[in-house]
Amino acid sequence: MKAEKQHIVIKGCGAISPLGHDAETTAQSYSLGKPAFKTIIHQGKPTSVAALPDAAENQLQQLLQSNPNYKHLDRSVLMAVYAARQAAEQAGWLQQNSTDHDLGVNIGSSRGATGLFEHNLEAFQQDKLSSGSSPTTTLGNLSSWVAHAVNAGGAQISHSITCSTALMAVANAAAWLKAGMARRFLAGGTEAPLTDFTIAQMKAVGIYSKLYDEPYPCQPYATLKQNTFVLGEGAGVFALELVSESDLQPGSIVVEAIGLGFEPIKSKTGISADGLNFQQSMRHALSHLPDHDQQIDLIISHSPGTVAGDGAELQAINGIFGETIPAITTNKHLLGHTLGASGALSLKYGMFILNNQSFLPFSYPTVIPTFTSPQQFKRLLVNAAGFGGNAVSVVLKQL
Repeated sequence: MKAEKQHIVIKGCGAISPLGHDAETTAQSYSLGKPAFKTIIHQGKPTSVAALPDAAENQLQQLLQSNPNYKHLDRSVLMAVYAARQAAEQAGWLQQNSTDHDLGVNIGSSRGATGLFEHNLEAFQQDKLSSGSSPTTTLGNLSSWVAHAVNAGGAQISHSITCSTALMAVANAAAWLKAGMARRFLAGGTEAPLTDFTIAQMKAVGIYSKLYDEPYPCQPYATLKQNTFVLGEGAGVFALELVSESDLQPGSIVVEAIGLGFEPIKSKTGISADGLNFQQSMRHALSHLPDHDQQIDLIISHSPGTVAGDGAELQAINGIFGETIPAITTNKHLLGHTLGASGALSLKYGMFILNNQSFLPFSYPTVIPTFTSPQQFKRLLVNAAGFGGNAVSVVLKQL
């Protein structure tokens, strides 16, 4: 007897970002298409960033006050806990008095506890370093504190693969589920990079936007030939479960395919002009789709707003799809680049598109080829790539 096909289903999703703190506020931001940037003074110069809005910040502060241990944690950990609890509650997994040993957690971050690292370095220089500096800055904080918050007793994995981190967490969770090593998984990414040192690092790379006085300081694929990278903060977590085909519900969103790519780095940012890593990851993802049905209706691109990065990804898309390029969109012109959380927030955007059958047009001139939007969005491809030459592509499909 042939085994019944199984699917990785997104049972719940939690996110906190410059666009909102729950499904309703985030959907409203996408519907309005309003950018979430503000200008701060960094090292004496006006600088664009995308920070949590007041309502989201209030939610985070309420979480902070709900547990006395949380006051010692980095902002990145708090956002991960917030998003994970939201995802678990939406999935019906939030248990109060018992531990679920079949629920695994994989949360990642590109930079980790940047705020606490800078605080502890300052304390070290003043000979006032606390005993909590080491345990609260380890990357393992991300998944262990999430596990405590949702009573997850399964695998607890924290990792960093730069800006591909969140999608790699989804890929890893899918592998554990398909291997039968867990029944359910919380996977995603978090980033709190709006610190002096992290912003300075991005400026030192030479990619930070100088368009602080414009509505869209971050402009992926712009005809404007200059870098427009802007940092944002946020977290996104997904509740994933392996479900038999006969148990699927109409309208369910599944992780249909995952592709990985890698290319030897030839520069400090690690991307070739042809986006070989993107080509590999997209081709790998498409190879897992049925031979007779590999139609992609929309690509949510990584597109960080850099001339080299955006151009490489567009070249890669051209190389894979040729004359049948799907529609292309992104969310970075609204919330900037959230580094290790960016792939998760792109997946969240993908879910919004599938549920609402609409996406945001660009509000400035772009170099994206003309495309015809499909009558219905059924299958999306989400890209992410990071320093070091890695890339991940995830295909979402609504049943």
